[in-house]
Parts: sequence; structure tokens; C-alpha cells
Amino acid sequence: MIKIGILGGGQLGRMMFQETIGLDLDIQFLDDNRHFPVGRIAHQFTEGDFTNYDDVMAFAQKVDILSIEIEKVNLDALFELEKQGKKIHPNPRALEIIQDKAIQKQFYKDHHLPTSDFIVLKDKADVLEALDAGSISYPFVQKARKDGYDGKGVAVIRGQMDHDKLLDTPCLVEPCVDIEKELAVIACKNERGDIVSYEVVEMVFDPEANLVKYLFSPAEVKVAYAQKCRSIAEELIQKFDISGLLAVEFFLDTSGNILINEVAPRPHNSGHHTLDAAICSQFENHIRAIANLPLGSTKQYKMGAMVNVLGEDGFQGYTIYIGMEDILKMEDVHIHMYGKAITKPKRKMGHINILGDNRKEIEEKIAIIDQYFKVIA
Repeated sequence: MIKIGILGGGQLGRMMFQETIGLDLDIQFLDDNRHFPVGRIAHQFTEGDFTNYDDVMAFAQKVDILSIEIEKVNLDALFELEKQGKKIHPNPRALEIIQDKAIQKQFYKDHHLPTSDFIVLKDKADVLEALDAGSISYPFVQKARKDGYDGKGVAVIRGQMDHDKLLDTPCLVEPCVDIEKELAVIACKNERGDIVSYEVVEMVFDPEANLVKYLFSPAEVKVAYAQKCRSIAEELIQKFDISGLLAVEFFLDTSGNILINEVAPRPHNSGHHTLDAAICSQFENHIRAIANLPLGSTKQYKMGAMVNVLGEDGFQGYTIYIGMEDILKMEDVHIHMYGKAITKPKRKMGHINILGDNRKEIEEKIAIIDQYFKVIA
């Protein structure tokens, strides 16, 4: 039996485990606390730190293949394990590029892939100097080079009144793009070189939390735009030589340009709807790919959408769900809560997938969910 190790024990690992129980694979997880989402359902859970060299090295001895559900892992250990012959997916060279947003952006430039212009800066003072020198101008987006996640590590600066939002960390600065829509594609590749990609999704962001509030799949865009996004995603997963998933986020600007925003080499929020909308979910396909198994079909049964369930503002403490019975009465609405015992404002607590025959039907269901379903303490 193939033994697979996953660095990380959050909701992505939980859904990987749930989706692949039927394959009867040996899947183990490493994270700090057994009470994290996957630790509550997976019996093979090792408590340890995936950013710690020794913890990763020790965990890897238990498995044949090592993968991730979060990018912030110990790269030195992964490079050493690869030297020793351990299969690492995604490969550490790709992960090293993706971990640093500045190096990631330069990768796109070097490979003549479309992305917005950028400048690399040292810290907040360097950003202010660049403003004074005219090297950058308002409005712009500042991104921390490392460890940005779920809206953290990003600051939108529209003028001097936003200077208190500036991040005092190594960063890159990009001009604000005139965005028509934010899109995403998840591509999947196994070691045999087989590649599939999912339908292009359209993302709607929470303006305060800067994370996805809803997504719709397939996106309502011109066929040519959808084809270009999928083509770029499939090209990128080959250029990174990744086995597993690669989620690619795009901007469609008001001039009709498709620009790569950033990528994630793992299951991603933009693919959660595939649990119910697609023949084979992103989570199952990730495990199939890293185990070098045949990839599953990415075709959708119906039009799909996802609503991220966030902790309500003003509440922090033990999780209480309000309105679940109302949602359970709805047809083609599927609740996926992550088993997080503690809620806090804007924390991802779960998601709800919606299927329908058209966008109007789906949007009506989303309005009901927004009205009735809440996570409080």
C-alpha cells in the first residue's frame, strides 16, 4: 500500500482525507495539534511542526510520498529528502519559487507569461522612498514576499491616507489593475505527464477580509478568455514540473488582458465547489496525481457555486451554528464545515456548495444562505 504524508492538518487536509477514503490509501498528516480539522477524523496524525527540519525529516521516514496542504513548510528538509530518494510533490524547486512572491513574479516574466508590472522593495521605508522618487505611484498593491495567506500580507494603498496599512516587510509593489473579473483555474498533473484542468471560476472577494466570498463555475466570460486561462494554467504546471495540483489566479482587466496574479501548488479555495459540482474533486485528483494514478474527470454535473462561511464579526469563542436547518432544507445545497472548535471574525469555518441550472437560481440560493446561516460564539 502506498504511504502518503501530508504536511499540514487544516481543512484542506481534512477534505483530502474525506475524499480519498474509498481509495484505501495510507494517508498520514503532520501538524501542531491533533485538534486541528484533519486530526479530528484521521487516526494517523503526528503532532509536530512542518516548519521544523527535524520534525519533517522524522515524519518523512514513515511515508513513501510527501506532499503539502500549505506552502510554508521547511524547504531544507524537502531538498534533503529528495536527495535521499523520497518523492516530494510539489518538488522543492517549484515550492521555493512559489513561496516568495517576488521570485514567483520574476518566473512569469522570464517565461514570457502575462502578469502585471512590479517592483521589489525592502520594507515600509523603502516603499515611502520609492513613492517620493516617483518609482511607484498611487494606487498600488503591496504584497509581502513570504507567508501571505487568506488576505494576510496584502495592502491596497490608494493614497497617503492608507499609509498606516503599509507592511513593514520585504515586499513587492504592483500598480492596481483595472479589474473586470478575478478568475482562477486549477490544473492537475501526474508523473506520467497526464494533465487535466477544471472549468474557469469567477471569484467575488470580501473587500474587508480580502478573501473569496463567493465563486461561480463556470465563469461568465468569453470562450476565448476561458480557453486562454486554462491553457496558461496547464503550461504553468508543466514549467514548474509539478505533480499534483496548481491553482492559478488571474485578473481579467477592463482591456481584455489576462494577467497571472499568483499560484498555489495544492488544493485551493477556488476549487472547493468541485466536491459536489465535478465528477472528480480537486482533493481526490491531488492524491491521484501525487500517487501517479490515472486522473479523474474534471467535467461538471451542473453550474456550481461556493460560499465561504466566515466567522461573524463581533464573535470569538466556541463555535455555534445558526440557521443550519434552514439551509439543509434547500435542494442541491451542500454544507461542508471544517470542525473548527473556535470561531473568530472572518475566520474560514467552512463552505457551502450550490448547484443549479442557471446563475439566477444559484444567486437566489446564495441570498438565502447569506441571510440565515451564521457562525457565532
